[in-house]
Amino acid sequence: MSTYQIDNYSFQGKRVLVRVDFNVPLNESMAITDDTRIRAAIKTIQRISGDGGRVILMSHLGRPKGGPEDKYSLRHLVAHLSQLLAKPVAFAENCIGETAKSVVDAMSNGDVALLENLRFYKEEEAGDEFFAGQLAENGDVYVNDAFGTAHRAHASTAVIARFFPTDKLFGYLMEDEVKSIDRVLNSTNKPVTAIIGGSKVSSKIAILENLLNRVDHIIIGGGMAYTFYKALGGAVGSSLVEDDKLEMAKDLLEKAKAKGVQIHLPKDSVIADRFANDAQIKVTASDAIDSGWMGLDIAEEARKTFSEVILGSQTVLWNGPMGVFEMPSFSGGTLAIAQTLAEATSRGAFTLVGGGDSVAAINQFHLADQVSYVSTGGGAMLEALEGIDLPGIAAIKA
Repeated sequence: MSTYQIDNYSFQGKRVLVRVDFNVPLNESMAITDDTRIRAAIKTIQRISGDGGRVILMSHLGRPKGGPEDKYSLRHLVAHLSQLLAKPVAFAENCIGETAKSVVDAMSNGDVALLENLRFYKEEEAGDEFFAGQLAENGDVYVNDAFGTAHRAHASTAVIARFFPTDKLFGYLMEDEVKSIDRVLNSTNKPVTAIIGGSKVSSKIAILENLLNRVDHIIIGGGMAYTFYKALGGAVGSSLVEDDKLEMAKDLLEKAKAKGVQIHLPKDSVIADRFANDAQIKVTASDAIDSGWMGLDIAEEARKTFSEVILGSQTVLWNGPMGVFEMPSFSGGTLAIAQTLAEATSRGAFTLVGGGDSVAAINQFHLADQVSYVSTGGGAMLEALEGIDLPGIAAIKA
């Protein structure tokens, strides 16, 4: 990793193109409602700027339909970014051409500029080499600090690196993400436990397959647990089940057994007579759910068993909630897992939380600062856990 570290590079007097992920939510007044992604890039920006580099930031925002749209303009972020950096940030109303060039040319060492939304050009998502070359004209060095888009072979995340054969680096965020995933997938600090939740087995099959070769325990929660129970012949009522994945679930359990990996399914569930916070609820064994009832959370016995496994582990990955945590009536299982992760971390375990819903949950319970690392990349994190070589990472290492 050291070859790609920005700590080992002198940015003095250089134009540094930094791909960041400023795809943040805005309200109707165009105010940022969650600036987590912007804050995540501040350390990298300050390192380059403080070293006398000229920081030229590139990002996308939203899904514009080809061509400029005011609601997707990055100019809405300039004031807040300037505030976070405690210095003015210049804005270029285009990401290529004379408009971008004039802003970059006017910069002094240590200055920061933000280019307009990359996705105003369809060439960005198409991975167009000519467009990547136009972006590259604005820099002497390329730094990728956008883990959230590392799984996309877009012009600014992968193709552009070809124009900087010896001057391409990871930013701090990207480096932390890569290291954290590596610490889980190639851990020597055992036992290693993966907590995999969420609603569907189909979206997690590839991850589970890859983890079978890398972990000691897999805890399965959320709606996907009922597909496994049905595959084993259990009664799951009207719980969410993927009937076309029953054989696959059975196959996974057999593979795990052959490899000596322990799979833990929730022994009991909080079940409801309908999908609503004010539904009638009761607790029952997860494989003995009455007709017309559905499992919406893991119950006390499962929480206790899962917690024991987590606290006995040295490395823990959490991807996917244990139930419908957005509804208070069914948030207890996910909260219990989050609290146990915090306790495991305080006892010295390395804990990684990744994937949109798990990150939303750990934030909702205000425990994000009590685990080792919270990933910023949903799709990128999932693909990395599947063992896929991410284009944005491979491009820097090439």
